Amino acid sequence: MSMGESIQGFKEGGKSAIRRFIDDWGLVLIVILVGLASFGLGRLSALEGHKQPVQVIQSASAAAAVGTAQNEANSGGPETVPVGGEVVASKNGTVYHLPWCSGAQRISASNKVTFASEAEAKAAGYRPAKNCKGLTQ
Repeated sequence: MSMGESIQGFKEGGKSAIRRFIDDWGLVLIVILVGLASFGLGRLSALEGHKQPVQVIQSASAAAAVGTAQNEANSGGPETVPVGGEVVASKNGTVYHLPWCSGAQRISASNKVTFASEAEAKAAGYRPAKNCKGLTQ
Protein backbone atom coordinates (compact mmCIF):
# COMPACT_ATOMS: atom_id res chain seq x y z
CA MET A 1 0.00 0.00 0.00
CA SER A 2 1.48 3.31 -1.04
CA MET A 3 1.41 6.54 0.88
CA GLY A 4 -1.27 8.06 -1.45
CA GLU A 5 -3.58 5.08 -0.99
CA SER A 6 -3.35 5.23 2.82
CA ILE A 7 -4.14 8.98 2.85
CA GLN A 8 -7.11 8.40 0.55
CA GLY A 9 -8.38 5.63 2.84
CA PHE A 10 -7.96 7.88 5.87
CA LYS A 11 -9.99 10.67 4.21
CA GLU A 12 -12.81 8.31 3.29
CA GLY A 13 -12.80 6.78 6.76
CA GLY A 14 -12.96 10.28 8.28
CA LYS A 15 -16.02 11.17 6.23
CA SER A 16 -17.87 8.08 7.29
CA ALA A 17 -16.98 8.71 10.94
CA ILE A 18 -18.42 12.21 10.70
CA ARG A 19 -21.56 10.89 9.03
CA ARG A 20 -21.95 8.27 11.74
CA PHE A 21 -21.54 10.93 14.43
CA ILE A 22 -24.22 13.13 12.82
CA ASP A 23 -26.54 10.17 12.37
CA ASP A 24 -26.09 9.08 15.98
CA TRP A 25 -26.11 12.43 17.76
CA GLY A 26 -28.02 14.66 15.35
CA LEU A 27 -31.39 13.25 16.35
CA VAL A 28 -30.48 13.48 20.04
CA LEU A 29 -29.45 17.12 19.58
CA ILE A 30 -32.72 17.96 17.79
CA VAL A 31 -34.79 16.34 20.57
CA ILE A 32 -32.90 18.31 23.23
CA LEU A 33 -33.34 21.62 21.38
CA VAL A 34 -37.07 21.04 20.86
CA GLY A 35 -37.43 20.20 24.57
CA LEU A 36 -35.63 23.38 25.63
CA ALA A 37 -37.72 25.52 23.27
CA SER A 38 -40.94 23.95 24.58
CA PHE A 39 -39.90 24.55 28.18
CA GLY A 40 -39.10 28.22 27.43
CA LEU A 41 -42.43 28.79 25.69
CA GLY A 42 -44.24 27.14 28.57
CA ARG A 43 -42.60 29.50 31.05
CA LEU A 44 -43.57 32.51 28.94
CA SER A 45 -47.19 31.41 28.74
CA ALA A 46 -47.27 30.90 32.52
CA LEU A 47 -46.33 34.57 33.00
CA GLU A 48 -49.31 35.70 30.91
CA GLY A 49 -51.77 34.02 33.28
CA HIS A 50 -50.77 36.21 36.25
CA LYS A 51 -51.95 39.54 34.80
CA GLN A 52 -54.98 41.24 36.33
CA PRO A 53 -57.92 41.73 33.94
CA VAL A 54 -58.53 45.32 32.84
CA GLN A 55 -62.06 46.66 33.08
CA VAL A 56 -63.02 49.78 31.09
CA ILE A 57 -65.71 51.94 32.67
CA GLN A 58 -67.46 55.10 31.54
CA SER A 59 -68.06 57.49 34.35
CA ALA A 60 -68.91 61.14 34.77
CA SER A 61 -66.57 61.33 37.71
CA ALA A 62 -63.24 60.05 36.42
CA ALA A 63 -61.45 61.03 39.63
CA ALA A 64 -63.77 58.88 41.73
CA ALA A 65 -63.32 55.98 39.30
CA VAL A 66 -59.55 56.26 39.55
CA GLY A 67 -59.80 56.11 43.35
CA THR A 68 -62.02 53.02 43.07
CA ALA A 69 -59.59 51.44 40.62
CA GLN A 70 -56.70 51.97 43.00
CA ASN A 71 -58.66 50.44 45.88
CA GLU A 72 -59.59 47.39 43.75
CA ALA A 73 -56.02 47.01 42.49
CA ASN A 74 -54.75 47.06 46.05
CA SER A 75 -57.39 44.54 47.14
CA GLY A 76 -56.55 42.15 44.29
CA GLY A 77 -59.70 42.97 42.26
CA PRO A 78 -59.76 43.87 38.58
CA GLU A 79 -57.98 47.03 37.47
CA THR A 80 -60.32 49.78 36.28
CA VAL A 81 -59.34 52.34 33.65
CA PRO A 82 -61.55 55.41 33.39
CA VAL A 83 -62.60 56.47 29.91
CA GLY A 84 -62.40 60.22 29.36
CA GLY A 85 -60.88 62.58 31.85
CA GLU A 86 -58.08 65.05 31.58
CA VAL A 87 -55.63 65.26 28.70
CA VAL A 88 -52.43 67.26 28.37
CA ALA A 89 -50.83 69.13 25.49
CA SER A 90 -47.89 71.41 24.86
CA LYS A 91 -48.36 75.15 24.35
CA ASN A 92 -46.13 74.87 21.28
CA GLY A 93 -47.62 71.62 19.90
CA THR A 94 -50.71 70.56 17.98
CA VAL A 95 -51.53 67.21 19.66
CA TYR A 96 -52.87 66.18 23.06
CA HIS A 97 -51.99 63.07 25.12
CA LEU A 98 -53.31 61.09 28.04
CA PRO A 99 -51.27 62.00 31.16
CA TRP A 100 -49.48 58.61 31.31
CA CYS A 101 -48.40 58.51 27.64
CA SER A 102 -44.72 58.94 26.87
CA GLY A 103 -45.39 62.08 24.81
CA ALA A 104 -47.09 63.74 27.77
CA GLN A 105 -44.22 62.89 30.07
CA ARG A 106 -41.74 64.59 27.71
CA ILE A 107 -43.57 67.95 27.88
CA SER A 108 -41.84 70.35 30.25
CA ALA A 109 -43.91 71.70 33.13
CA SER A 110 -43.69 75.28 31.83
CA ASN A 111 -45.16 74.27 28.42
CA LYS A 112 -47.82 71.84 29.69
CA VAL A 113 -51.50 72.70 29.16
CA THR A 114 -54.16 70.57 30.87
CA PHE A 115 -57.69 70.10 29.53
CA ALA A 116 -60.57 68.52 31.46
CA SER A 117 -61.64 66.42 28.46
CA GLU A 118 -60.76 65.48 24.88
CA ALA A 119 -63.63 67.66 23.63
CA GLU A 120 -62.11 70.68 25.35
CA ALA A 121 -58.70 69.97 23.76
CA LYS A 122 -60.28 69.54 20.30
CA ALA A 123 -62.17 72.83 20.75
CA ALA A 124 -58.82 74.53 21.47
CA GLY A 125 -57.47 73.27 18.12
CA TYR A 126 -55.52 70.22 19.24
CA ARG A 127 -55.79 66.75 17.69
CA PRO A 128 -55.19 63.37 19.42
CA ALA A 129 -51.67 61.94 19.40
CA LYS A 130 -51.41 58.87 17.17
CA ASN A 131 -48.94 57.05 19.44
CA CYS A 132 -51.08 57.36 22.59
CA LYS A 133 -53.41 54.35 22.85
CA GLY A 134 -56.87 55.07 24.19
CA LEU A 135 -57.50 58.40 22.48
CA THR A 136 -60.37 58.70 20.02
CA GLN A 137 -59.02 59.52 16.58
